[in-house]
Formats: sequence, structure tokens, C-alpha cells
Amino acid sequence: MDWLLNGLHELFSTLVTDIGYLVSPHWWRTHAVALFNILMIDLTLAGDNAIVVGMAASRVEKSMRAKVIFWGILGAVVLRIIFSSIAQQMLQVIGLTLAGGILLLFVCWKMYKQIVEADTHSIHEVEKNLASNAPHPNETTFWSALWTIILADLSMSLDNVLAVAGAAGESTLVLVIGLAFAIILMAVASTFIAKLLAKYPWIAWVGLLIILYVAADMIYRDSHRIFCEAYGVGCSETIIQGIKHRLGLLFGG
Repeated sequence: MDWLLNGLHELFSTLVTDIGYLVSPHWWRTHAVALFNILMIDLTLAGDNAIVVGMAASRVEKSMRAKVIFWGILGAVVLRIIFSSIAQQMLQVIGLTLAGGILLLFVCWKMYKQIVEADTHSIHEVEKNLASNAPHPNETTFWSALWTIILADLSMSLDNVLAVAGAAGESTLVLVIGLAFAIILMAVASTFIAKLLAKYPWIAWVGLLIILYVAADMIYRDSHRIFCEAYGVGCSETIIQGIKHRLGLLFGG
């Protein structure tokens, strides 16, 4: 428990120190790409939460559905805060960013299969089941539905925080903005986002490409850090920096 409290303390201490940057136009320009990437990542991943929570809630008695949805969303918020409190610190450890990038590649593969095969439940079907007064054929208890949501949230929260932390880089303020945006979307607009993704599938493709880039950048960046530790060269280059550097060498720039 101490590690979690220390992580939360460091996260909020750094945030308090950096909060003044919010009024700096230069800070917004510097982090514009990272913030856009995080926006698209949150949009892409927010819809899944609405579907999972709605499917689980539709299996309990109608009188308990609002309660299941409330506690399911609250659980997802808590998990995202917990993961965010330690994610950025862990990604500073050499080797863990590489492992996180590889894990994100798996997330990309899951997203790709969902988009191509369209094997997820329709948000319209989920809303119809939630509004229905008829008992669900596989009706379950409140605690069983909540446990289903929490288990699903473990994976979705880790996927979201890992992608956002990778896109944020070393900026705690960008990470917190991404976390706040994800929570807001999840709490008040996840159903709308799910409908938006169903209507405009290209948004999911853009989000997938951004997460794929973040994963590749994490793998590339940490590989350079490992190489730097071992041989003292190629330190802390991102993919973009690496391409520019090699183009400069190739063309004599």
C-alpha cells in the first residue's frame, strides 16, 4: 500500500508544481501533438467501457441497473487513478517502457480484430436491453455483474493508462490531462462515443494508428536507452528524432 500512496503523492506533487503551465501558450504548443494523440486514444477506447458496463447491467433486475452502472464507472475511475499513479514512474525504469510497448502491440492487435471482424456488441442492442422490462435470459446478481465489470475494467484501464502514459512521455501534467479527459468521457459520454465509433469507423482506425505509433515509439525509445546503457551511444532518441538524425547523415545535413 505504501508504494501506491507514494505514487499518488508524487503524481499530485508534480501536478501542483506544473499546474502553472496551463496558462502558458508555449506549453500548449510544445505538447500539442501529445495532447492530440491522447484525445484520440481516449476517444477510441472510451466506447468499449459503455458496452461492457451496459451488457453487465442489462443482466440484473431493472431496479438495480442504475446502481450497477454507477459502481461500475466508479470502479473504472479508481482503477485509472491507481494505474496512473505508478505508470509514468514505472515507464522511467529502463526495460519497462520496452515491455509496455510490446504490451500495447497486443492491444493494437485486439483493436484491429474488433474493427475488422466487428465482433463487439452493438451499443444500440445494449441500450435496448437496458431499457427492456423483460428479465434477461441469463439474469445474474448485482455482485456478479459488478465483478464482471471490474474484471473487464482491469484490462481496459491498463490499456488506456499505458497508451496515455506512453503518449505523454515525461510530462506528468499531460498524463493527468489525459486521465481527466478519459474519466470525463467514461462518466458522461461513453455511450455517445460508442455510437460515434459505430457511425464513423475511421475514428477507430485513426486511434489504432496512433496507439500503434505510441507502442513503436516506446519500443524504439527504450531500446535506445538500453543500448545507451550498454554502449554509451544512441541515447534517448524517439522515432522522429532517429529518422531526422539518419536523414541528416544520409543527405549530409
